Amino acid sequence: MRRKIYSRLLEWKRESDGRTALLIEGARRVGKSFIVEEFGRNEYDSYVLINFGKAGKAVKSIFEDLSDIPLVLQKLSSLMRVRLFERRSLIVFDEVQKFPRAREAIKFLVEDGRYDYIETGSLISIHENVKDIVIPSEEEKIQMYPMDFEEFCWALGDETTVPTIRDHYEKRVPLGTDLHRSVMDQFRKYMIVGGMPMAVNTYARTYDFGKVEEIKRMILGLYREDISKKSKKNKLRTMKLFESIPSELSRHDKRVIMSEIDKNGRMANYDEPLYWLEDSMIANACYNSTVPGVGLNLNTDLSSVKLYMGDTGLLVSLVINENETIEHDVYNSILNDKMHMNEGMFMENIVAQALRSNGHRLFFHAFYKDEGKNRYEVDFLVRHGKKIDPVEVKSSGYSSHSSLDYLMERHSRTLGQPYILYSKDLKKDGNIMFIPLYMAICL
Repeated sequence: MRRKIYSRLLEWKRESDGRTALLIEGARRVGKSFIVEEFGRNEYDSYVLINFGKAGKAVKSIFEDLSDIPLVLQKLSSLMRVRLFERRSLIVFDEVQKFPRAREAIKFLVEDGRYDYIETGSLISIHENVKDIVIPSEEEKIQMYPMDFEEFCWALGDETTVPTIRDHYEKRVPLGTDLHRSVMDQFRKYMIVGGMPMAVNTYARTYDFGKVEEIKRMILGLYREDISKKSKKNKLRTMKLFESIPSELSRHDKRVIMSEIDKNGRMANYDEPLYWLEDSMIANACYNSTVPGVGLNLNTDLSSVKLYMGDTGLLVSLVINENETIEHDVYNSILNDKMHMNEGMFMENIVAQALRSNGHRLFFHAFYKDEGKNRYEVDFLVRHGKKIDPVEVKSSGYSSHSSLDYLMERHSRTLGQPYILYSKDLKKDGNIMFIPLYMAICL
């Protein structure tokens, strides 16, 4: 599984030279452990990986006394039966959120300077995992997301599709009927499989959606287990919010309506569950920015939010999980571009996933026309230099763009290139750029 984050690990190793530890945050089963172990194996003379989800008392007791760091490291080397070489060895704290004392030790281990340190964690920044420790300032943080479309193509032995997409996007040239159809077919398979490495690996070996579905359901089961470990009150609310993601995304405006999840539901009661799902990277929250300018986060209405799944393949499985009899229908609608209005959630979710993978925070913009009688929304606002590019996602091949035209007229000074993502080939209509769904990776 070739991953782009590997180059960022190399960059950190070269530039940090032991002065900082690297903390990799990501959802469960996104591939954190695999990539850091591969990194340790390839780039160091030796490495130690301690999984604190499995580590016993003998390992954990090493961190009880941090007054003698050389002794701590000597014990660690002996217990793990790995010889450590100064400035040539890597120590990995995997699932470090399960043993906060090890994370606190990073400060002293980095000061010692003999080895490099990487931490990986799910739910790492949630307050219950750090409330009793001092967060080390010596940490650099990066986030790891599910495999993007290019990484999916790599797993299938395809090195040419995405460079071709990027070349046509930059030149604003259509791919042509045959090539576009081929790329869309590949992208639709990616929508179903998703980007969780185990699912991608299974598909690359078997090309069997049924076997892939088993893997994705197992991952969803792990997420539910994580939720079940929360306090009783927040466990119930978090589970309700998690399970409601498909139904909320199937709504016309896709906003989370708490009263539909819980008859007594209010945003104030669900802010912690919402934060938990977002912070765990299980879901991606998209907030309403009331002013579509460069200060998107300064004009955010926190009470108006959409909630996308962090991985679109898992969203497909979450939908199917509600009614297994529709599995064939869902696959058929995606693969054959026959998605109805509520199935357009998959297209919007894959765009949200691509934007997050490219480092964008997610914002949408709602506004009123016709003297306040009709409410309109633009699905995403994407920062591009000093301008904001408005983005709409259309489940059908073509749709009018009066709302985009109106928005561009009202905010012409702050808005840049407007985009509509849809299932057909690239074209331009007035100042609107229509681009195929797979070109979301270029935004």
